[in-house]
Amino acid sequence: MKIPRRHFLKQTALTGIAMTIQPHLSFSISEDGIIGHGDFKYKIDAKWGNLDPEKTPVKNCHEMVMDKKGRLIMVTDEARNNIIIYDQSGQLLESWTLGLEAAHGLTLVEEGEEEFLWIVDNGGRVIKTDLQGNIVDEIASPIKEGIYEKGMRYTPTETAVAPNGDLYVTDGYGSQFVLQYDKNGKFVREFGGDGHGDAQFKTVHGIAVDQRKDGTPTLMCTSRGHNSFKRFTMEGEYLETIFLPGAFVCRPVIHGQNLYAGVCWSRTKYLEQMDNSGFVTILDQNNRVVSNPGGTAPVYLDEKLQLMVQEKPIFKHCHDVCIDQDENIYVCQWNAGKTYPIKLIRV
Repeated sequence: MKIPRRHFLKQTALTGIAMTIQPHLSFSISEDGIIGHGDFKYKIDAKWGNLDPEKTPVKNCHEMVMDKKGRLIMVTDEARNNIIIYDQSGQLLESWTLGLEAAHGLTLVEEGEEEFLWIVDNGGRVIKTDLQGNIVDEIASPIKEGIYEKGMRYTPTETAVAPNGDLYVTDGYGSQFVLQYDKNGKFVREFGGDGHGDAQFKTVHGIAVDQRKDGTPTLMCTSRGHNSFKRFTMEGEYLETIFLPGAFVCRPVIHGQNLYAGVCWSRTKYLEQMDNSGFVTILDQNNRVVSNPGGTAPVYLDEKLQLMVQEKPIFKHCHDVCIDQDENIYVCQWNAGKTYPIKLIRV
């Protein structure tokens, strides 16, 4: 088939760019730099979340949520300091711990007038607490409950709560299933599993309930090794894949009509994932990428999204994002030298 000259030239140029990209070895931030694309551009506030590491240490800033008071609640795997609560100016409000050495996932859920946290520890615990750190519930391991067969790994990474109260747990570092429980903690079903099929996962790292289309809830699940989000019904039936070439995405974060995600690594067509190559990606209501703060501009050729990689060495490994009422983005990072979150101020 003959390729139109304009498409050939575009593809050749993109391939040339990809072949010259090398892993970034430095980690520097321009204080007055503007990053992002289209209507989603941001000024960097690199010092926003900085605290005294002697008093409030972190290892990895894994995830962040915002409560109805506008407070920013972050989970870390520092056992002395699992939860850090900021105000929006970056000042510390309080912190507490459950003594978890692998705290990873954080989901906020409203129940009437109260708010609760689901905290996922990679050691195999899925814990529900109030906002003061009191444990109110815990989901038993599927190994202990006989849901998993002997020898199957269980290393959970994330939760999501459905409008009816059902809880979904992703086994993102284990056997690659999504486990569904009803509001009383009774096991309902599992779906997914390890593999390359449409309904299977490679690192089902995150999950979110997506109600952007007509208010109908569906599940948006990460398949990080596939550079994809995969959508399912609430009963676990596969619907579609949103392919994000080059982007090893973490959990999807729904805010308004947009989907935001941290990209932990990126890669070129010719290289495996590169360390210190993260960025943030933003999708619109039609799941088209509209901006990549810290990454290359999204390009569609013949309706196919082209390779996306880090463009500027602003981030190391973006593990999660939190969006406030002004559409500013707070970026939490894994493996970033025990640094605190970075704020991106929308301009």
